[in-house]
Amino acid sequence: QVQLVESGGGLVQAGGSLRLSCVASGIIPRINDMAWFRQAPGKQRQLVAQITRGGNTNYAESVKGRFTISRDNAKNAVYLQMNGLKPEDTAVYYCNANIQASLLHNTYYWGQGTQVTVSS
Repeated sequence: QVQLVESGGGLVQAGGSLRLSCVASGIIPRINDMAWFRQAPGKQRQLVAQITRGGNTNYAESVKGRFTISRDNAKNAVYLQMNGLKPEDTAVYYCNANIQASLLHNTYYWGQGTQVTVSS
């Protein structure tokens, strides 16, 4: 059973910083892409940032220049450094990982989410 556990959310003032962490546990032969999504109340879940196993990254336009995604393959972990936070960044942040169980079989897993609240 694979689990993704996020940590690092909280309450911060506008302009502040937070660092989210997500660690995958269980039987994990290989992790392909990892990503962070977020969902604000009444809105759809949206991609925030994505990183390939080799370290190539992709960001939503709204967070470019403020957020940085990184990963540690040895620890099965992905991180999101969030600087210059704005009230509109308030959301539940979810970790996502594509895990390769075998040559032809891979599955996307989600974490339980961590709340980020930015006050103005």
